[in-house]
Amino acid sequence: MSASPRKPALAPRGGKRGRRRSPQWAAWAFLVPVVIYLLLFYAYPLYRNLDLSLRDYTVRSFVSGGAPFTGLDNYREVFSDKTFAPALWHTVVFTGASLFFQFTIGLALAVFFSRHFRLSVVLRALFLVPWLLPLIVSASTWSWLLNSETGVVNYLLGLLGLGKVDWLTSPEWSLSAVTIANVWIGIPFNLVVLYSGLQTIPESLHEAAALDGANAWQRFWRISFPLLRPVSAITLLLGLIYTLKVLDIIWIMTKGGPVDSSTTFATWSYRLGFGSMLPSFGLGAAVGNLLVLAALVFGLIYIRTERKKVIA
Repeated sequence: MSASPRKPALAPRGGKRGRRRSPQWAAWAFLVPVVIYLLLFYAYPLYRNLDLSLRDYTVRSFVSGGAPFTGLDNYREVFSDKTFAPALWHTVVFTGASLFFQFTIGLALAVFFSRHFRLSVVLRALFLVPWLLPLIVSASTWSWLLNSETGVVNYLLGLLGLGKVDWLTSPEWSLSAVTIANVWIGIPFNLVVLYSGLQTIPESLHEAAALDGANAWQRFWRISFPLLRPVSAITLLLGLIYTLKVLDIIWIMTKGGPVDSSTTFATWSYRLGFGSMLPSFGLGAAVGNLLVLAALVFGLIYIRTERKKVIA
């Protein structure tokens, strides 16, 4: 009598589902800490800043709560303030000049160091010093260099037969002084990022162009610069966001003066919220939100531009 065939062993319930779910659960496990971090340190502060700008906060109500809701009154007061137009212009000039010179000088240095000559590594490391120094040290150093009476810059101008410049105490020069300091601090970041971008460009393209008779400038303008555009775009975007919120450099060197000649939205927001014994938290938050809005607009423009490139 032949033995009856054995029944195949039943697979445990949920085996395939468990295998399918485990990568998903692992992905969620890695994602949850990031979401919590973004909610605690980005979403909640933005919400609180927006709430501050829509209420009439005093020191007492800020501690105890219960500030009355005022809607857009703080924004109307900011727009009608006599400081708004100069601060807007100073922010545009400070940001635009800083980005232009940081990017231009950083790109020139990146091209220079891409030749890999002797001591190039040492010199690149030295150029990182301004970026590594604490901002309070950099700003204090520039305050000393640009001092009207004892500064090194005025001493050198005197040796050249030029007159003394009141860099930090003259309304005509204070914005230029803080811009120079900010450019010096931002050049290393542009140098590092753009140098890394240049290293990704195949050398064979330059060699082929050289065989076709292209000179160094033509090779840079026709090959390096176009291929560097994605890196350049993100460099400029990050530089823009950083420069919009620059506070410590200006505050240490000029405090936004004299006579608001170097006041930007960042310094104005800080002065409204923390620069006096009777702070205006709502007004300070409103000015700060204008900076957030500007950064958001440029970020969305960048994302839209990159998305069009991908689709094309």
